[in-house]
Amino acid sequence: MRTIKKETEYKAILARIDELVEIVNDTTPKTSKEYIELDFLTDMIVSFEKEFYNIKKPSLAEVMKLRMFEMNLTQKKLSEIIGVSPSRVSEYLTGKADPTLNIAREISKKLNIDSDIVLGV
Repeated sequence: MRTIKKETEYKAILARIDELVEIVNDTTPKTSKEYIELDFLTDMIVSFEKEFYNIKKPSLAEVMKLRMFEMNLTQKKLSEIIGVSPSRVSEYLTGKADPTLNIAREISKKLNIDSDIVLGV
């Protein structure tokens, strides 16, 4: 299977996909040339983006900092919410320490952070 090698190819294929999306809909037969072309080009784009635009999951520290900002929390207030010392929160935020399983549960529940991120999965 041919792969996208240049950014110009990527942009051209994206433009073609935009055109095809206007033509192909839920009633388009899967055997139509437009449907097949759209499916093929989409697969090429996905492969290219996985290689060159891969988005990694955020770290626990990054998400905790974001939640603290969103919830207007200080390290002291966060420590009270999850039941650890402010210095322990500081260690979580700098990546120097990982939370215990019980604290991870508290972080996940009380800050509404996906358990996969909290557990580093």
